[in-house]
This record gives sequence, C-alpha cells and structure tokens, in this order.
Amino acid sequence: MKLLYGKRLFEGSYTGDLFFSMPPIETERLVLRRLEMNDAPDIFNYGRDPEVARHVLWEAYESVSESRSYIRTMQRRYRLGEPSSWGIELKSEGRVVGTIGYMWYQEEHSSAEVGYSLARDQWNRGLMTEALSAVIRHSFEVLHLNRVEAQHELTNPASGEVMKKCGMQYEGTLRERLRNKGRYVDVALYAILRSEYAARSHRR
Repeated sequence: MKLLYGKRLFEGSYTGDLFFSMPPIETERLVLRRLEMNDAPDIFNYGRDPEVARHVLWEAYESVSESRSYIRTMQRRYRLGEPSSWGIELKSEGRVVGTIGYMWYQEEHSSAEVGYSLARDQWNRGLMTEALSAVIRHSFEVLHLNRVEAQHELTNPASGEVMKKCGMQYEGTLRERLRNKGRYVDVALYAILRSEYAARSHRR
C-alpha cells in the first residue's frame, strides 16, 4: 500500500498540523484522495440513492448543487487542517464511488472516529473493507493515533461486518445514541487500538 482521505457534524478537538496533510492513499483497487469540484456529479449519482442515505446522518441529495456544497465544506476543512474525508475513487473507472474519513479527533486522547459511505452498485465487493483498512493503517502509522473507532446503526449489520474484517472489536450498543431522519437509533460501537493493530500486523 502506497501513501499517495454526508453532511455529518464534526465534533471534538483537533490540531491543524495533524490534518493539513491529507495525502492520497493507494490500494489494490482504489485511490483515496481529496475531493475536487468536478467530483460533484459522481457524488450526486450515489448520494441521491435513499438506500445509501438510509443509515447515514444526511438526507439523499436532490440536486447536484448539494454535492457541490458538500465538496466545498470538505475543501474548507482541508484548508483549515480539520478532520475531513477522502473521496473513494475506483482506479479502473476514475470515478468517485464513496467517501471515507474522520468524523472527529480528540487530541488529548489521541483518538478519532472514522465514517464512510459507498455507492450501492459497489456493495458486496470488499471495497469498503479495503478502504477502511487503508485508513486504519494511515491512522496508526502516519497520524500515530492510539484509538480509532466507528459506529453503525443496528439495522445496518453489514457495516459492522466491515469493521470486524478490519480488526475492530465490538464494544457495546449505545441506545438511541443518534437521531437520524426523525427517529432515535441504537448504534453499535467498534474500535481498534494501536496495540491491537500492531499485533494484527505482526501476524501477517
């Protein structure tokens, strides 16, 4: 692996120095890279799908202007060195099929949360496992974090399977942790520690 990442509110403290560099990350089938304005049609194409939006904290897009607004938000965060997301580009097609990145970062605890979304026509191909594994590696080997966590709605167990494949451990269910599309939802919390990542990498 070479180092060449919706509308969710970001929280927690951060340091600009850590996130100013959002280098591209290349995997076997993907390039995780900063979003550009010409990615707006790609993001709209999958972001308008209600099934893609069902388990994330943003509504399905109704126009390409909404995807442009999202990209502008990410580009502002890039400039400020704030936690932000990479676009997930398919090498074979050169199009963006999802995003993955940091929802928040807590400097004093050296921990962060990762979130992601993926176009429905790319589900069940192992792409998100590939992307999340790359971001976990970046988190520990480049950003030197101690803990990386992620969460998913209980009604979206497939996301939990991705987390487990990447070495994250289930830590519990947070009841009505989030309000999503007018309802309170229970979420499962997963995390991986630096020590666990190191042990897992050593076994490979």
